[in-house]
Amino acid sequence: MDRRTLLKSLVAAALAGCDPLPTETNRLRVVVAGAGIVGASIAYHLARAGASVTVIDKLGPATHASRGTFAWINATWAKQPRHYHALSQDGVANWKDLQQLLTLPVRWGGSLEWFDNDERQELLAAQIAEQAEWGEPARMVGASEIAELEPDLNISSGVSVAYSPNDGAVDPVIATQRLLAAAERLGATVSYPCELLDASMSSGRLTSVETSLGPIAADRLVLATGAAPGPPGRIAGIDIPQRSTPGVIALTNPMPRLMNRVIVAPGVHMHQRDDGRIVLGEQDGAPGNEAHALRLEGRPNDFPDEITARQHGDRIREIATRFVSQIADAKIEATHIGWRPLPIDGHPVLGASPARRDIYIAIMHSGVSLAPVVGQLVARELIEDAAIERLERYRPTRTFEQIERY
Repeated sequence: MDRRTLLKSLVAAALAGCDPLPTETNRLRVVVAGAGIVGASIAYHLARAGASVTVIDKLGPATHASRGTFAWINATWAKQPRHYHALSQDGVANWKDLQQLLTLPVRWGGSLEWFDNDERQELLAAQIAEQAEWGEPARMVGASEIAELEPDLNISSGVSVAYSPNDGAVDPVIATQRLLAAAERLGATVSYPCELLDASMSSGRLTSVETSLGPIAADRLVLATGAAPGPPGRIAGIDIPQRSTPGVIALTNPMPRLMNRVIVAPGVHMHQRDDGRIVLGEQDGAPGNEAHALRLEGRPNDFPDEITARQHGDRIREIATRFVSQIADAKIEATHIGWRPLPIDGHPVLGASPARRDIYIAIMHSGVSLAPVVGQLVARELIEDAAIERLERYRPTRTFEQIERY
């Protein structure tokens, strides 16, 4: 049996739920740069399939976009066109499998979403009807059903709301940590703080990954580096056009149960974790003034001081109290800036660089929704050294068109 055939049999066994024991000489050596939720999922699935995996991160697990994400698991109206919606549906389904396997902190119950604009509401109803045609159990619901689903939600009686019962939300930091811990139990190494510096090549093939802690011998390098603008161009030799934008996430202290589902209301979105903490996210982005532009220039993940952070958290909480009045009693424990890694057409970038074939790019928005299925598919492509057809639409070599869906 040759190396490629052996690796194919190993990954098939792993993805079927049977963890194989590969021989050391046949293990593919993979460095995953980026210990966010996407990198953690890729590392876990690679380790489970028998690869020798090293995860590196400049700061540590879930310290960038994964810490500052609203962490909504969904395949809602914005997941267009149909092939992307189907990929997102698989992401939702795979979360349920991973939750059972690794005891991940996912809370299911669905989502409720609406707008305060009549024209946008009409479009939402049409998009939900389209989703239903695509197999998503989503529908528009009225006041009486809303009251049953979310008794504490304040909403005008004439408003209809999109209800997507398959949706959920996750604590992304704990989920990332548990995925990495599971990868380590399978033999992976997680190293931080460890900065990616360069990739050493010989005859066009990767030999090692250069880091701030020294070189790591590797056959493949995965760039799961999120919104960081440098690594694709500097390391992989290809620029990925992104329109990464900042969003603010605020976490409250533990509260009595006030909501059962993800609520996406005009100006704010919110959900409540199992520990009682409420996650609040803004919808409109940073105010468009010079002070904010200067503050965001270096793409910070934290506010310059605690007072500024608290002011932003309080601002979002005030909007939320319009819809769930009891949130007024909550205290803001933490406020983070999350930079969304968003390719300009809104779709994931998945595949090898045409300039350096052993460097694989895995950058996307909706990283939370897609992480489980992307981890599985990327692991297969790397270990089988083969292209999976359903990922062809998401290659870094595609023609990027600027499309704003959300």
